Amino acid sequence: MKIKITSDSTCDLGEELIAQNDIGIFALQVILGEQSYRDGIDIVPQDIFDYVAANGILPKTAAGSAEEYAAFFKKQLEGNDALIHFNISSKASSSHSAACIAAKNFKGKVFVVDSKALSTGQGLLVMKACDLKKEGLSAAEIVKRITALTPLVNTSFVPDDLNYLHKGGRCSLAAMLGAKVLKLHPLIEEDSEGQLVAKKKYMGSMERCIKTYINDLRAQYRHYDRTRCFITHSSADKQLVDIAKKAVAEMFEFDEVIETGAGSIITSHCGRNTLGVLFISE
Repeated sequence: MKIKITSDSTCDLGEELIAQNDIGIFALQVILGEQSYRDGIDIVPQDIFDYVAANGILPKTAAGSAEEYAAFFKKQLEGNDALIHFNISSKASSSHSAACIAAKNFKGKVFVVDSKALSTGQGLLVMKACDLKKEGLSAAEIVKRITALTPLVNTSFVPDDLNYLHKGGRCSLAAMLGAKVLKLHPLIEEDSEGQLVAKKKYMGSMERCIKTYINDLRAQYRHYDRTRCFITHSSADKQLVDIAKKAVAEMFEFDEVIETGAGSIITSHCGRNTLGVLFISE
């Protein structure tokens, strides 16, 4: 059975991994003013930063329609027997419901998975599906295994400031101003239902906060899938990324640690210098 793995562009896997694993990507939309752009194709994160700096408001993002997903699935199924598609969390976007509607047109050949995650939390599931595909599992078996793993994905990140979260209506003005004065950086996690929640607050420089964040992850997740870990960030300072890599290497034992950059959809909501360490627990 020839199986095609596809995902919304919000998986943030980067061009190399996408090409190596022949992953089909459905680009969600970023809207600047009256112009619409395809995530990862027509727009890059720096365009987001420039737009917010010039206009003081966030760009809009848009999910795909059922018709757009249907056209995408039809093309991706060419030469394949089945397709498994991964959506950004249904709590964050209507993409999943649209993809499910579209899948009904393909007589059981298209399987749609709610990742209940975003960025490389979603990407971890995509990559695990690619691993299972290489092992020769059927599409139904892969989906069953992935569905069991979904609640075990650690999707978390620490933003440098709350400006983008405030502009997006995800934190109050008082909280944003208080965080600036006190140098507070919240830990944002995705819960088992795919909802983003603030778990705790770190105080001090981002460098100090990232060290503490990774130390807390190690304390929380004593057992984890060692296959891979992603360090994903939105145009973060190299020094901050290097600190994260060093801390992960010292505290964990992953077979590979992969650095990726957040795409335009994720950047639109978290802002520059946000960083997360993402992996699957056991």
